[in-house]
Amino acid sequence: MKIGTFDFLKKKTFIIAELSANHNGKLELAKETIRAAKRAGADCVKLQTYKAETITLDVKNSQFKIDHGTAWDGKYLYDLYKEAHLPWEWHQDLFKTAAEEGLVCFSSPFDPSAVELLEKLNVPAYKIASYEITDIPLIELVASKGKPVIISTGIAGEDDIRLAIEACKKQGNNQIIILKCTSAYPTSNEEANLATIPEIAKRFNVMVGLSDHSLGIVAPVVSIPYGARVIEKHLILNKSNGGVDSHFSLDEKEFKEMVYAVRSAEKMIGKVTFEITEKMQNQRDFSRSLYVAEDIKKGELITETNVKSVRPGFGLHPKHYKEILGKQANKDLEKGMPMSIKYIK
Repeated sequence: MKIGTFDFLKKKTFIIAELSANHNGKLELAKETIRAAKRAGADCVKLQTYKAETITLDVKNSQFKIDHGTAWDGKYLYDLYKEAHLPWEWHQDLFKTAAEEGLVCFSSPFDPSAVELLEKLNVPAYKIASYEITDIPLIELVASKGKPVIISTGIAGEDDIRLAIEACKKQGNNQIIILKCTSAYPTSNEEANLATIPEIAKRFNVMVGLSDHSLGIVAPVVSIPYGARVIEKHLILNKSNGGVDSHFSLDEKEFKEMVYAVRSAEKMIGKVTFEITEKMQNQRDFSRSLYVAEDIKKGELITETNVKSVRPGFGLHPKHYKEILGKQANKDLEKGMPMSIKYIK
């Protein structure tokens, strides 16, 4: 599978910087955040394509008011999305900026009109946001474009994930990546449940990753040995700028640290091997072996006092220790000599 210039057969983890609402309504801030994503080592920047009216209704009743113990409590959905949305007329400029930086760029559409816009921009992939995993018609439309579809599971149960995958496959699209996600902002350590990542891969036979809203960089790093091939994390240019997503976003320095840690984790996993490398072999010089610990006269018995297992490793292997105890030396041995079977009668 490929997303833009990123080839999953040749590279390990696709790292996405999520712009989300961290543009704060300023085009130049959005552009500079994309440049920061490049400096921080991201492979991709992801946008969100919606208008307030394409994602909710302008209704002011309790059902449309946020009251879930979040940083957005008290806001009406329409007002929140009106504040947070990325103006559609910016998209072309932002895609151009990403291309200039050598970054892959795509977006999360929230309705058919957004898909139409993104198709005109020739996006290399689509992302289905967590709350849209139940919008099967939207998933079918996106999948019908024949491009990789990345789906977050923030509010999803097993049946929701299965239905979303089936919706893609019904369109003949098997380029599916499922991201373990928890729709809590921020996500606590106890809610992350990263052990689900390999289970998703096993149960649904798809590529997996992590869309992370926890604080810090631990979750993305821990997800790597669980098999995550995609990491998505919110990036903000400066947390002091504020904004609706600022409280769980990484700044450029933190994002760069995350990228470094993820790349290090990739290398550390390596492969299953019991091979003794040249470096390891050299260090075996400092392993234990049997040495003469006191002068021993010819005919004298080998004891626990006059032969010991010590460092370095040039003497007899310690597995022979009990075998030689009580045996006679066949020559005079000096303290500090590496012990050998040839010195035993």
